[in-house]
Parts: sequence; structure tokens; C-alpha cells
Amino acid sequence: MKILKFLCLFSFFYISCTANEKTTETPKPIEEVVYDQTGVLFPSYKGLVMAGYQGWFTAEGDGADRGWHHYQKNGKFEPGFSSIDFWPDVSDYTKTYTTAFKYANGDAAKVYSPYDEESVDLHFKWMQEHGIDGVYMQRFVSEVKGESGKRHFNKVLANALKASKKYKRAISVMYDLSGSTSSDMEFIAKDWEELQRIFNLYDNKENPTYLRHNGRPLLAIWGVGFNDGRKYMTSDIQKLVDRIKGPTKKTSILLGVPYYWRTLSTDTESSPALHTLIKTADVIMPWAVGRYNASTYTSVAGTTLPGDIVWCKNNKIDYAPLVFPGFSWGNLKNDKTLYNQIPRGKGDFLWQQIAGAKMSGAEALYVAMFDEVDEGTAIFKTKKEGATPLNADGKFVGIEPDLDPDYYLWLTGEGAKWFHGASGYGAQKPERKR
Repeated sequence: MKILKFLCLFSFFYISCTANEKTTETPKPIEEVVYDQTGVLFPSYKGLVMAGYQGWFTAEGDGADRGWHHYQKNGKFEPGFSSIDFWPDVSDYTKTYTTAFKYANGDAAKVYSPYDEESVDLHFKWMQEHGIDGVYMQRFVSEVKGESGKRHFNKVLANALKASKKYKRAISVMYDLSGSTSSDMEFIAKDWEELQRIFNLYDNKENPTYLRHNGRPLLAIWGVGFNDGRKYMTSDIQKLVDRIKGPTKKTSILLGVPYYWRTLSTDTESSPALHTLIKTADVIMPWAVGRYNASTYTSVAGTTLPGDIVWCKNNKIDYAPLVFPGFSWGNLKNDKTLYNQIPRGKGDFLWQQIAGAKMSGAEALYVAMFDEVDEGTAIFKTKKEGATPLNADGKFVGIEPDLDPDYYLWLTGEGAKWFHGASGYGAQKPERKR
């Protein structure tokens, strides 16, 4: 009956697309929230809208000594060789790097590097300006196993921790298990212990903006339970989670799981051990990127979201659905048909998901992603359509030309206001007034 009730509410949301949700109490904006008695600013993920932060880009000359990492293709970053589909708008950056790409008028195109403290500082400033609560700092196991990768991601994390305190934004570490093996679980456990020593992540005074949940610092682990041939098992993750939590349960855990985790179907391994693992976690975040578009969202999420929320409530697990603005990876996959594969629709698609999650009973959101220009899910400032650099016989995908470069930051911030408890929001996308 509970699932049926959720489905009815979800259906009503789509039938009455101009309906607004009213609340009886509006909490203070996040900037006005005071530190709790333990000195923590973010004691829970509930009520927050946070994005994933890749932070893996580097540029020639930035000091990371990794070249054009995650910009380049086949060792080159020049017209015809690029892994990114969206081009970052670097108008506000104080430090940029000239590339071999040019605009139609002949001007050189530039990019940024998160290895630079000032660039990460700018990103957190944008989060504060638009009311986005914070980010999960991605830590790619396949990269941090190497010396240069660990040096890079430690530097980016240091930049982010400093900026999070300056702008009072929530921050949490997320391990991405892509490319990992069973033997890497030991490395992850030791790396996490090393991060605690280096950055004092458990120290409320040193890191008051590090995200807590259920009274403990929150660590996220992404890539659990997928059936795409990964070289580790659910049992490996279970041992890792048990070790990190420890006998005193000193750490809370968020698990990034497949979209169809509950039914153990489609993108999910069929083992019930996954449900056993999930029940030992504190929060789960199902991976929704590529699982639907604007036209299929209702049929896919209309049954999945409410059912997920009921399952989690029954098993006392918190639930953070994922939303994303669109998807494009034509340059990454060398396939021009994949440019703008899931269109953004001037923010309609993103708001459709935000509203669907909120009106289905979700209490927090994960936004994919803050800075992901490789797969076109970035919400930060990028170049507009018609104003991107030239790319030989390919192209770069721009945001809609009649939108401001910060439009998706703004729209995400509007969703955050709704999740904070503000009234006046509903299925209809808010209008930006200037």
C-alpha cells in the first residue's frame, strides 16, 4: 500500500505540472546555519544538495606533471584530439592555460587546472553564491595507486578542504572503484587511514565542514554491485566497509550502487549479498546517469524512486537519488552521434528529476556532476553553443545560447532551496529573473 501511495503521488506530480508544494516552515539558508555543539556545520546529509567533483583535470605547466590529463586523447590535446565534450568557461579564473585550440576569430582557447588552489577556490565560491551545499571529492582508486595520481588528488583535496571552510560548503571523500580489483581493497583502507592522518578529517576543529551523518564522518564508496564485469566482489566491499566502520562504527558509509539495485536486475548483479551489504551502510546513492532521458523519465523513475524510498525506510537506510543535467560523450567515444546524447532541454530535464525526487519523498540529492566535461554532465560554467572552440571535423557541445554560463549552477541552487524547506516550488521549473 505504501508503494501504491507513492506511485499515486508521483503520477499526480506529472499530471499537474504547475502544482507547487507548500511547506509550513522555512529553515534558515545554509549560510545562516550555526555549528552544532560538537563544532560541526553539516551534521547530516539530510536536506542537502551536493554534487560530485571529479577534480582530475591537469594542464601543461600547472605543476602536476601529468600533461593534459583528462583533456587529451591519444596523448594529444589539439583539434581532433580531445576527450571533453563541453569547454569550461574560464572568464572568471585568475590562472588559465593556453591550448592548441582556437575560436573562430583566431583567439587561443584556454582551460583551467584544479591543481591550482585559486581555481578550486573559485568553484567553491560559485557553490556558495548559488546555494549549492557542497561536493563529494572523487578519489579514483586506479589513479591514486600511482605516485603522480596520489600527489595530484591529495593536492586537489587540500585545495578543496581549505575552500570548503572559507565558503562553508560541505565536503566528503568518495572512492571510485572503477578499474579496481579485489586486492585493491587493502589499498583503499590504508589510503583512507592516510588521509585521516594527513588532513585530520575526523577533527571537528580542523575540518568543521567535513560532512557527518548519523553522528560520524561520512565516506562514500562508488561502484558497488554493478554487473559489468568488475574484478571485485560484493564480499570484498563488505569486508572493506566492516573494516572502515570498525567495531566502534566510527565512520558512516555511503554506497554508490546500480540504478536497479533493489530488484537485482538490469545493471545489477543478481546476488542477494548486495542487499545484505546495503543494510550495513548508512546511505545509498543509485547511479542514474544514462538510465533515462526526458521522455522516459516518468516510466522509469515513476516506479523505481518510490519503491526505493519505501525499501530504504523499511530497512532504516537513508536514500540520496542522483540527478544530472544531460549527457554527451561524442569526443570521448569518437562517435559524433553521441554529441548531446541526452539533451538538457534548457534545464527542463534537470528540474524534472529534482522535482520527481523531492515529490517522491527524497530528503537529499546527489548531482552528477559539478565539473564533468568529459561526459557532459557538468553544472559549472561552460561555453555556450556557437561560442566553443573549433575541433577539426568534430565539435564541442555548448550549453543553450540563450542561457547564462552559470544557469545550471543557479538551477541546482534552486533545487537546494527546495530541499532546505523553502516553499513555492513544484513540478514547474522556476523562472530566473534578472
